[in-house]
Amino acid sequence: MIRQERQYIAFGGTARIAAGPLTEVARAAKGVTDRGDSCPVLIFDAVTSDQLEVDFRGSLDNVLGRLLSREQSGGGGEINAEENARRSPGRPKLGVIAREVTLLPRHWDWLAQQPGGASVALRKLVEQAKRSSGDADRVRLARESTYRFMSAMAGNEPGFEEATRALFAGNQDRFDEMIRSWPPDVREHIAELARPGFGQSST
Repeated sequence: MIRQERQYIAFGGTARIAAGPLTEVARAAKGVTDRGDSCPVLIFDAVTSDQLEVDFRGSLDNVLGRLLSREQSGGGGEINAEENARRSPGRPKLGVIAREVTLLPRHWDWLAQQPGGASVALRKLVEQAKRSSGDADRVRLARESTYRFMSAMAGNEPGFEEATRALFAGNQDRFDEMIRSWPPDVREHIAELARPGFGQSST
C-alpha cells in the first residue's frame, strides 16, 4: 500500500491544488487534468521536494492503480524490492538490511575489537554522528529541499538568483524580500520549506 505517512503537494501552474497523502493529492490533480487546463500539473514530496512523475492517462482507478503498483514494487518507498530481499530473515522486526560497506583493513580491525562486533559498532557510530550533526543536517536538507522546489516552480521569477544566494547564506530578511512578489501559493510553500533552513522549526 501507499505510505500514508508520506505527504505530497500538487500545483496546477502556480496554484496549489491539494496537499496530503498521495492518493488524495493524485485524485485532486487528476480532476484538474481532466478539465483540460493548459497549466502543467506537478506533484512534489512535501518534505524533500522530489518531483513525482504521475501518468494521468485513463481513469482515476488507472492512475491510482499505477501508483499502487509502483509503491508495492518499491518505486517510492524507503526500502525497494532488492533491499527487502536482503533483510535478515532472523530479525524481521528490526528491519535489518544487509548492504556492502567498504573500509580499509585497519578500520575492520578496529571494528572487530568493539563489543558486539562490527555491525553494532557501526550502528552506534551512525547514531552518534546523527546526534552531533543533527541541527546542521536539518538546515542543509531544508535548504536543498527549498532550492529544489524553487528551481522547479520559481526559476523564472524575478529575484530568483538573489533569493537562492540569500537562502544558502542564511539571510532570511533578504530571502523574504526577494520572494515577496512571487505567486502566493508558491511563495507560501517556499517559506514553509525554508523555515528549518534559517534555524526555525517548521509548523
